[in-house]
Amino acid sequence: MIALPRCAASCIPAMRRLAVVVVILSAGIAPTIAKQEPSSSLEVAKNDFAKAQALATQLAALSPKVDPKEAKAVAECAYATAHRLRSQYHMFGTPIFNNFLVYHGFRKRGYCYQWTEDLLLALDALKLKTLELHWGESYAGTWRENNCLVITAKGQPFERGMILEAWRHFGYLRWNLLLSDEDRYFENTKWAARVRSRAAAAKTSEPRHGVAFQRRVTATEKSSE
Repeated sequence: MIALPRCAASCIPAMRRLAVVVVILSAGIAPTIAKQEPSSSLEVAKNDFAKAQALATQLAALSPKVDPKEAKAVAECAYATAHRLRSQYHMFGTPIFNNFLVYHGFRKRGYCYQWTEDLLLALDALKLKTLELHWGESYAGTWRENNCLVITAKGQPFERGMILEAWRHFGYLRWNLLLSDEDRYFENTKWAARVRSRAAAAKTSEPRHGVAFQRRVTATEKSSE
């Protein structure tokens, strides 16, 4: 995740006061956002419908073996999930500012890897047969680390996949071919397996990513798993 330089210790109290004000103000916005939720958790919002159709077309184009109906289901689920998470996470301001709010306990979730975890698990529930889900990460173990979901046709190399990511775009789903992205991403199969196993065991994931404004940074533990 791209972040601003750390403020001096003397700036922290002022930043906390600012965060408190912002949270209070945004509390009045949250009910309005909630009312905009689709009636179904998998229903695509009207303003996302055309984008979901475009994503479905691009996913189906990854390989002739991709089932167009499955590509459509993935696209619709991805947009519906991003819409739901944007409301649940109460996104406000810049991505880094949201990290600041999570770090200080004003938000429960909202780091980039948490977006990826929730999107991965939502799409896993579709029981895909012609598409595969991969965990992608750039600048792993550093304060610039960013995580995303990468979708490929079944059996395709990771590098030929499509990125799905929302954190860098204020909670709005972004997608593009992996090789066209400004950052270089690598697959982390162990972390994806860990997320899935923890979800299956109904355990809460303990964050161990080197992200901006996060209390615990144990990149060596993460990379060694």
